[in-house]
Amino acid sequence: MKSFLKKALIIGAISLAPTAFAVEMTGAGSSFIYPVLSKWAESYKAKSGDSLNYQSIGSGGGIKQIKAKTVDFGATDAPLSFEDLQSNGMVQFPAIIGGVVPVVNIEGIGPNQLKLSGDLLSDIFQGSVTDWSDKRVALLNPGMKIPSGPITVVTRADGSGTTAIFTSFLSKASSNFKDAVGFGAQVKWPAASTVSGKGNEGVAANVARIKNSIGYVEYAYAKKNNLSYTQVRNADGVIVSPTAEAFAAASAGTDWSKFPGMNTFITYAKGAKAWPITGATFVVVYKKPENKSQAAAVLKFFDYSFKDGKKAASDLDYVPMPDATVDYIRKQVWSQVETK
Repeated sequence: MKSFLKKALIIGAISLAPTAFAVEMTGAGSSFIYPVLSKWAESYKAKSGDSLNYQSIGSGGGIKQIKAKTVDFGATDAPLSFEDLQSNGMVQFPAIIGGVVPVVNIEGIGPNQLKLSGDLLSDIFQGSVTDWSDKRVALLNPGMKIPSGPITVVTRADGSGTTAIFTSFLSKASSNFKDAVGFGAQVKWPAASTVSGKGNEGVAANVARIKNSIGYVEYAYAKKNNLSYTQVRNADGVIVSPTAEAFAAASAGTDWSKFPGMNTFITYAKGAKAWPITGATFVVVYKKPENKSQAAAVLKFFDYSFKDGKKAASDLDYVPMPDATVDYIRKQVWSQVETK
Protein backbone atom coordinates (compact mmCIF):
# COMPACT_ATOMS: atom_id res chain seq x y z
CA MET A 1 0.00 0.00 0.00
CA LYS A 2 1.21 3.50 -0.79
CA SER A 3 2.54 5.40 2.25
CA PHE A 4 0.14 7.88 3.83
CA LEU A 5 3.07 10.32 4.00
CA LYS A 6 3.18 10.75 0.25
CA LYS A 7 1.54 13.85 -1.08
CA ALA A 8 0.33 12.60 -4.42
CA LEU A 9 -1.73 9.64 -5.43
CA ILE A 10 -1.48 8.36 -8.98
CA ILE A 11 -3.45 5.18 -8.66
CA GLY A 12 -7.05 4.35 -9.09
CA ALA A 13 -9.50 4.24 -11.86
CA ILE A 14 -12.38 6.07 -13.33
CA SER A 15 -14.85 3.90 -15.20
CA LEU A 16 -16.57 0.67 -14.33
CA ALA A 17 -15.42 -1.00 -17.54
CA PRO A 18 -12.07 -0.85 -19.34
CA THR A 19 -11.86 1.88 -21.94
CA ALA A 20 -9.90 2.07 -25.16
CA PHE A 21 -7.92 5.02 -23.84
CA ALA A 22 -6.85 5.42 -20.23
CA VAL A 23 -8.40 8.34 -18.40
CA GLU A 24 -6.70 10.33 -15.67
CA MET A 25 -8.96 12.02 -13.17
CA THR A 26 -7.57 14.76 -10.94
CA GLY A 27 -8.56 15.77 -7.43
CA ALA A 28 -7.11 17.64 -4.49
CA GLY A 29 -7.82 18.50 -0.89
CA SER A 30 -8.63 16.58 2.28
CA SER A 31 -5.93 14.44 3.84
CA PHE A 32 -8.70 13.00 6.07
CA ILE A 33 -10.03 10.90 3.17
CA TYR A 34 -6.64 10.05 1.66
CA PRO A 35 -6.10 6.59 3.26
CA VAL A 36 -9.42 5.19 2.06
CA LEU A 37 -9.35 7.09 -1.24
CA SER A 38 -6.03 5.45 -2.07
CA LYS A 39 -7.52 2.02 -1.40
CA TRP A 40 -10.60 2.74 -3.51
CA ALA A 41 -8.49 4.00 -6.37
CA GLU A 42 -6.09 1.09 -6.22
CA SER A 43 -8.84 -1.53 -6.46
CA TYR A 44 -10.72 0.48 -9.09
CA LYS A 45 -7.67 0.61 -11.34
CA ALA A 46 -7.80 -3.16 -11.64
CA LYS A 47 -11.24 -2.80 -13.24
CA SER A 48 -10.44 -0.08 -15.75
CA GLY A 49 -6.79 0.84 -16.12
CA ASP A 50 -7.72 4.49 -15.61
CA SER A 51 -5.88 6.57 -13.02
CA LEU A 52 -6.48 9.07 -10.26
CA ASN A 53 -4.02 11.85 -9.53
CA TYR A 54 -5.01 13.09 -6.06
CA GLN A 55 -3.08 15.69 -4.09
CA SER A 56 -3.45 15.36 -0.31
CA ILE A 57 -2.90 19.06 0.39
CA GLY A 58 -5.64 19.83 2.92
CA SER A 59 -9.23 20.91 2.51
CA GLY A 60 -8.41 24.56 2.01
CA GLY A 61 -6.06 23.77 -0.84
CA GLY A 62 -8.62 21.49 -2.43
CA ILE A 63 -11.28 24.20 -2.45
CA LYS A 64 -8.82 26.68 -3.97
CA GLN A 65 -7.98 24.24 -6.74
CA ILE A 66 -11.55 23.33 -7.64
CA LYS A 67 -12.53 27.01 -7.69
CA ALA A 68 -9.55 27.66 -9.95
CA LYS A 69 -10.75 24.76 -12.14
CA THR A 70 -7.35 23.05 -12.06
CA VAL A 71 -8.79 19.71 -10.84
CA ASP A 72 -11.88 17.65 -11.59
CA PHE A 73 -13.00 17.58 -7.96
CA GLY A 74 -12.10 19.07 -4.63
CA ALA A 75 -12.38 17.27 -1.30
CA THR A 76 -13.06 19.05 1.98
CA ASP A 77 -14.00 18.07 5.51
CA ALA A 78 -15.38 21.57 6.06
CA PRO A 79 -18.46 21.63 3.80
CA LEU A 80 -19.09 24.71 1.70
CA SER A 81 -22.15 26.78 2.52
CA PHE A 82 -25.16 26.46 0.26
CA GLU A 83 -24.68 30.10 -0.76
CA ASP A 84 -21.06 29.46 -1.73
CA LEU A 85 -22.06 26.42 -3.77
CA GLN A 86 -24.83 28.33 -5.53
CA SER A 87 -22.69 31.35 -6.37
CA ASN A 88 -19.98 29.14 -7.87
CA GLY A 89 -22.30 26.73 -9.69
CA MET A 90 -21.21 23.74 -7.61
CA VAL A 91 -22.66 20.81 -5.70
CA GLN A 92 -21.13 18.73 -2.93
CA PHE A 93 -21.81 15.37 -1.34
CA PRO A 94 -20.36 13.47 1.65
CA ALA A 95 -18.20 10.55 0.52
CA ILE A 96 -17.07 8.95 3.79
CA ILE A 97 -17.48 9.29 7.55
CA GLY A 98 -14.59 9.04 9.99
CA GLY A 99 -13.29 10.21 13.32
CA VAL A 100 -10.76 12.79 14.42
CA VAL A 101 -8.81 11.67 17.47
CA PRO A 102 -6.53 13.45 19.95
CA VAL A 103 -3.09 11.79 19.91
CA VAL A 104 -0.39 12.14 22.55
CA ASN A 105 3.28 11.33 23.04
CA ILE A 106 3.61 10.73 26.79
CA GLU A 107 6.05 8.21 28.17
CA GLY A 108 4.26 5.10 29.37
CA ILE A 109 0.86 6.04 27.91
CA GLY A 110 -0.39 3.72 25.18
CA PRO A 111 -3.29 3.89 22.74
CA ASN A 112 -6.78 4.23 24.23
CA GLN A 113 -5.53 4.73 27.79
CA LEU A 114 -5.65 8.46 28.54
CA LYS A 115 -9.12 9.96 29.12
CA LEU A 116 -9.90 13.57 28.18
CA SER A 117 -12.94 15.83 28.00
CA GLY A 118 -13.95 18.64 25.67
CA ASP A 119 -13.41 21.37 28.24
CA LEU A 120 -9.99 19.99 29.20
CA LEU A 121 -8.95 19.70 25.56
CA SER A 122 -10.19 23.26 25.06
CA ASP A 123 -7.94 24.54 27.83
CA ILE A 124 -4.96 22.49 26.66
CA PHE A 125 -5.23 23.84 23.11
CA GLN A 126 -5.73 27.38 24.44
CA GLY A 127 -2.61 27.07 26.57
CA SER A 128 -4.20 27.43 30.00
CA VAL A 129 -3.37 23.82 30.93
CA THR A 130 0.35 23.54 30.26
CA ASP A 131 1.62 20.40 32.01
CA TRP A 132 0.52 16.76 32.10
CA SER A 133 0.73 16.90 35.90
CA ASP A 134 -2.30 19.22 36.00
CA LYS A 135 -4.85 18.01 38.54
CA ARG A 136 -7.65 18.03 35.95
CA VAL A 137 -5.81 15.40 33.94
CA ALA A 138 -5.35 13.32 37.10
CA LEU A 139 -9.03 13.61 38.03
CA LEU A 140 -10.11 12.14 34.70
CA ASN A 141 -7.52 9.37 35.00
CA PRO A 142 -7.55 8.10 38.61
CA GLY A 143 -4.83 5.60 39.39
CA MET A 144 -2.94 6.23 36.14
CA LYS A 145 0.70 7.22 36.45
CA ILE A 146 1.09 10.20 34.14
CA PRO A 147 4.58 11.73 34.14
CA SER A 148 4.79 15.49 34.43
CA GLY A 149 6.06 17.45 31.45
CA PRO A 150 5.32 20.69 29.60
CA ILE A 151 2.64 20.16 26.94
CA THR A 152 3.43 20.96 23.31
CA VAL A 153 0.29 21.52 21.23
CA VAL A 154 0.47 20.32 17.62
CA THR A 155 -1.99 21.83 15.12
CA ARG A 156 -2.41 22.12 11.37
CA ALA A 157 -0.43 24.71 9.43
CA ASP A 158 -2.73 24.60 6.40
CA GLY A 159 -6.41 25.22 5.79
CA SER A 160 -7.82 22.01 7.20
CA GLY A 161 -11.17 20.31 7.35
CA THR A 162 -9.77 18.15 10.14
CA THR A 163 -9.20 21.38 12.07
CA ALA A 164 -12.76 22.45 11.26
CA ILE A 165 -14.12 19.18 12.67
CA PHE A 166 -11.94 19.39 15.78
CA THR A 167 -12.72 23.04 16.49
CA SER A 168 -16.42 22.44 15.82
CA PHE A 169 -16.33 19.85 18.60
CA LEU A 170 -14.36 22.10 20.96
CA SER A 171 -16.72 25.01 20.32
CA LYS A 172 -19.76 22.86 21.12
CA ALA A 173 -18.14 21.35 24.21
CA SER A 174 -16.74 24.62 25.58
CA SER A 175 -18.38 28.04 25.32
CA ASN A 176 -15.03 29.51 26.38
CA PHE A 177 -13.33 28.00 23.33
CA LYS A 178 -16.18 29.14 21.08
CA ASP A 179 -15.81 32.74 22.28
CA ALA A 180 -12.01 32.85 22.43
CA VAL A 181 -11.01 30.82 19.36
CA GLY A 182 -14.10 29.78 17.38
CA PHE A 183 -14.17 27.10 14.71
CA GLY A 184 -13.09 26.85 11.11
CA ALA A 185 -10.54 25.40 8.73
CA GLN A 186 -7.97 27.85 10.08
CA VAL A 187 -8.02 29.43 13.53
CA LYS A 188 -5.51 31.36 15.60
CA TRP A 189 -4.27 28.88 18.18
CA PRO A 190 -3.36 30.80 21.36
CA ALA A 191 -1.14 28.27 23.19
CA ALA A 192 2.43 29.54 23.41
CA SER A 193 3.77 26.02 22.89
CA THR A 194 1.98 25.49 19.56
CA VAL A 195 3.85 23.69 16.76
CA SER A 196 2.19 23.26 13.37
CA GLY A 197 2.39 20.58 10.69
CA LYS A 198 1.03 20.34 7.16
CA GLY A 199 -1.70 17.78 6.62
CA ASN A 200 -2.70 14.92 8.89
CA GLU A 201 0.69 13.53 7.91
CA GLY A 202 2.55 16.52 9.34
CA VAL A 203 0.65 16.53 12.62
CA ALA A 204 1.22 12.79 13.06
CA ALA A 205 4.95 13.19 12.38
CA ASN A 206 5.30 16.06 14.86
CA VAL A 207 3.44 14.24 17.63
CA ALA A 208 5.60 11.16 17.04
CA ARG A 209 8.82 13.12 17.48
CA ILE A 210 7.92 15.65 20.21
CA LYS A 211 7.83 14.33 23.77
CA ASN A 212 4.77 15.35 25.83
CA SER A 213 2.94 16.63 22.75
CA ILE A 214 -0.74 16.41 21.82
CA GLY A 215 -2.32 16.83 18.40
CA TYR A 216 -5.36 15.72 16.40
CA VAL A 217 -5.52 13.49 13.33
CA GLU A 218 -7.95 11.31 11.41
CA TYR A 219 -8.08 7.91 13.12
CA ALA A 220 -6.40 5.97 10.30
CA TYR A 221 -3.28 8.14 10.69
CA ALA A 222 -3.14 7.43 14.43
CA LYS A 223 -3.23 3.69 13.80
CA LYS A 224 -0.86 3.75 10.82
CA ASN A 225 1.73 5.74 12.75
CA ASN A 226 1.27 3.81 16.03
CA LEU A 227 0.28 6.95 17.91
CA SER A 228 -1.39 6.89 21.32
CA TYR A 229 -4.92 8.09 20.69
CA THR A 230 -7.13 8.99 23.64
CA GLN A 231 -10.63 8.39 24.88
CA VAL A 232 -12.96 11.42 25.03
CA ARG A 233 -16.11 12.30 26.97
CA ASN A 234 -19.09 12.70 24.64
CA ALA A 235 -22.22 14.86 24.71
CA ASP A 236 -23.99 12.33 26.95
CA GLY A 237 -21.18 12.53 29.47
CA VAL A 238 -19.86 9.07 28.62
CA ILE A 239 -16.15 8.54 28.03
CA VAL A 240 -15.85 6.57 24.79
CA SER A 241 -13.12 5.08 22.61
CA PRO A 242 -12.73 5.89 18.91
CA THR A 243 -14.08 3.00 16.85
CA ALA A 244 -15.96 2.64 13.60
CA GLU A 245 -19.01 1.71 15.65
CA ALA A 246 -18.70 4.94 17.65
CA PHE A 247 -18.35 6.98 14.44
CA ALA A 248 -21.44 5.26 13.04
CA ALA A 249 -23.37 5.96 16.25
CA ALA A 250 -22.51 9.65 15.98
CA SER A 251 -23.73 9.91 12.38
CA ALA A 252 -26.78 7.66 12.72
CA GLY A 253 -29.23 10.46 13.42
CA THR A 254 -28.12 12.71 10.56
CA ASP A 255 -30.59 13.20 7.71
CA TRP A 256 -28.27 14.81 5.19
CA SER A 257 -31.14 15.57 2.80
CA LYS A 258 -32.55 18.14 5.22
CA PHE A 259 -29.51 20.42 4.93
CA PRO A 260 -29.15 22.71 1.90
CA GLY A 261 -26.06 21.63 0.00
CA MET A 262 -25.82 18.68 2.45
CA ASN A 263 -23.86 21.13 4.60
CA THR A 264 -23.67 20.00 8.21
CA PHE A 265 -21.19 19.01 10.91
CA ILE A 266 -21.94 15.91 12.97
CA THR A 267 -19.67 16.69 15.91
CA TYR A 268 -20.76 16.31 19.56
CA ALA A 269 -23.77 14.24 18.55
CA LYS A 270 -26.10 12.87 21.19
CA GLY A 271 -25.92 9.19 22.06
CA ALA A 272 -24.16 7.21 24.76
CA LYS A 273 -22.02 5.36 22.19
CA ALA A 274 -21.27 8.33 19.90
CA TRP A 275 -17.71 9.48 19.26
CA PRO A 276 -17.88 13.27 19.72
CA ILE A 277 -15.32 14.25 17.05
CA THR A 278 -16.91 12.55 14.05
CA GLY A 279 -16.99 14.15 10.59
CA ALA A 280 -17.32 13.57 6.86
CA THR A 281 -15.33 14.40 3.76
CA PHE A 282 -17.30 16.18 1.02
CA VAL A 283 -16.56 15.99 -2.69
CA VAL A 284 -17.14 19.23 -4.64
CA VAL A 285 -17.80 19.34 -8.39
CA TYR A 286 -19.25 21.81 -10.90
CA LYS A 287 -22.80 21.54 -12.17
CA LYS A 288 -21.63 22.62 -15.62
CA PRO A 289 -18.06 21.36 -15.84
CA GLU A 290 -15.77 22.46 -18.63
CA ASN A 291 -14.93 18.80 -19.33
CA LYS A 292 -18.12 16.76 -19.05
CA SER A 293 -16.44 13.42 -19.66
CA GLN A 294 -14.12 14.04 -16.72
CA ALA A 295 -17.11 14.93 -14.55
CA ALA A 296 -18.76 11.68 -15.58
CA ALA A 297 -15.57 9.89 -14.61
CA VAL A 298 -15.66 11.44 -11.14
CA LEU A 299 -19.22 10.29 -10.54
CA LYS A 300 -18.49 6.80 -11.83
CA PHE A 301 -15.51 6.53 -9.53
CA PHE A 302 -17.48 7.51 -6.43
CA ASP A 303 -20.39 5.34 -7.54
CA TYR A 304 -17.97 2.41 -7.49
CA SER A 305 -16.61 3.53 -4.12
CA PHE A 306 -20.10 3.66 -2.61
CA LYS A 307 -21.06 0.24 -3.96
CA ASP A 308 -17.83 -1.75 -3.83
CA GLY A 309 -15.61 0.22 -1.46
CA LYS A 310 -17.40 -0.51 1.81
CA LYS A 311 -15.00 -3.21 2.98
CA ALA A 312 -11.94 -1.08 2.25
CA ALA A 313 -13.52 1.73 4.25
CA SER A 314 -14.40 -0.52 7.16
CA ASP A 315 -10.92 -2.05 7.19
CA LEU A 316 -9.53 1.44 7.83
CA ASP A 317 -12.18 2.23 10.49
CA TYR A 318 -14.14 4.63 8.31
CA VAL A 319 -17.91 4.41 8.04
CA PRO A 320 -19.39 4.04 4.52
CA MET A 321 -22.23 6.37 3.66
CA PRO A 322 -25.64 4.79 4.39
CA ASP A 323 -27.46 3.38 1.37
CA ALA A 324 -30.36 5.82 1.79
CA THR A 325 -27.92 8.75 1.71
CA VAL A 326 -26.17 7.35 -1.35
CA ASP A 327 -29.54 7.00 -3.08
CA TYR A 328 -30.29 10.64 -2.29
CA ILE A 329 -26.88 11.70 -3.63
CA ARG A 330 -27.41 9.84 -6.90
CA LYS A 331 -30.93 11.18 -7.48
CA GLN A 332 -30.76 14.71 -6.08
CA VAL A 333 -27.11 15.78 -6.31
CA TRP A 334 -25.52 13.96 -9.24
CA SER A 335 -28.58 14.68 -11.37
CA GLN A 336 -27.55 18.35 -11.29
CA VAL A 337 -24.17 17.64 -12.91
CA GLU A 338 -23.97 17.81 -16.71
CA THR A 339 -22.00 14.80 -17.94
CA LYS A 340 -23.05 14.75 -21.62
